[in-house]
Amino acid sequence: MGLTTISESTPGGTVSGVCDEKFTGVVEAFVENLTSRDEVGANVSITIEGEKVVDLWGGKKERDGANWEEDTVSIVFSCTKGATALCANMLVDQGKLDLDAKVADYWPEYACNGKEETTVAMMLDHSAGVPHVRPQVKEGGYNDYDYMVDLVQNEEAFWVPGTRNGYHGVTFAWTVGELVHRAAGKRLGQYFADEVAGPLGLDFWIGTPESVEPRIADMIPTLPDADAPLSKFTQAVMSDPTSPSSLFLLNGGGFNFNSREAHAAEIGSANGITNGRGLAGMYAPLANGGELNGVKLMGPDTLARMGRISMGTHEDATLLIASRFALGFMKSMDNRALKDTPDSSAILSESAFGHVGMGGSIGFADPENAMSFGYNMNRMGVGILLNDRGQSLIDAAYKSLGYRSNASGCWTR
Repeated sequence: MGLTTISESTPGGTVSGVCDEKFTGVVEAFVENLTSRDEVGANVSITIEGEKVVDLWGGKKERDGANWEEDTVSIVFSCTKGATALCANMLVDQGKLDLDAKVADYWPEYACNGKEETTVAMMLDHSAGVPHVRPQVKEGGYNDYDYMVDLVQNEEAFWVPGTRNGYHGVTFAWTVGELVHRAAGKRLGQYFADEVAGPLGLDFWIGTPESVEPRIADMIPTLPDADAPLSKFTQAVMSDPTSPSSLFLLNGGGFNFNSREAHAAEIGSANGITNGRGLAGMYAPLANGGELNGVKLMGPDTLARMGRISMGTHEDATLLIASRFALGFMKSMDNRALKDTPDSSAILSESAFGHVGMGGSIGFADPENAMSFGYNMNRMGVGILLNDRGQSLIDAAYKSLGYRSNASGCWTR
């Protein structure tokens, strides 16, 4: 594959990088994001069979500020769940975790308040029944790992584990993260560094060293239009403070995602620091049989199992949209027809699995096409899943591969 160097001026700043000529549509979409979709700064990266075919960066680290550089990184929020899920599935592959075993076999303290029959698989597919915690989280609580583990293990189940699913938007950091800790004998952040990021040479941390801080672009929140109709999720947040939706969004102990404390903490659901290149690099082995360039993450059977749908519903108990989850990963989700709920879809191929991050970042593997994809940015969107910036890049990638339509809810040829 021959790569062409890209350098193009846009109203939002210069676009730099490289692209295989087959994927010029991705360049066009990236430029359009900076031209007319209010992208501030971003990186998109794509590999095919482990080889780079797209790596673009551009815009600004902050509005009217310094340029977004090749090595700029940002917090990718729930894209971190993909990294955490990968660690757990690697331990399954090694025989150190059993998906069908009870969580209590590894974590006896968890077996209380209706959670006694919870299995490892339920922790991964968001059916464990602990979508959040009811006690008020103390100031800075998310940054205190042991404190949050204690809250989670003592929480009363919101439903009988395994009987339905509701997005464990933040608690995934401690439900799955503590299982990784118990099974691996080391904390999640260290395990990920030792077994994934280090061997693959990724700029990707769960617990980021201070030396990286100058490269981190702060996230720019976006407020919803005051005249926009309220989604069911927003209505639940506003009307029922005891609901999983409201607790997930509002009971966060004043978490400041742009603070040094938040970047340094170990929050395996929400505070990974990387860029599109790091996300694509993490998923590249998973798009190619579980092994790449001599780095083996898992065998083919574990890979096949972890990418299949494990739990789905017409209405997620937390997000109040239709959702489809594999073992810790999102599958293609199509909520485009849902009334008053914009930007709540992520349209991939049927074989793909990965994870969206709050505001619109995403990383995923597509084994059918041996493709990995990563996108991060600093201006957040308002929807639950992807907005038009990230989805347009994914759409362009699939069109470059000869895909015809996503009308079915997945990209098809």
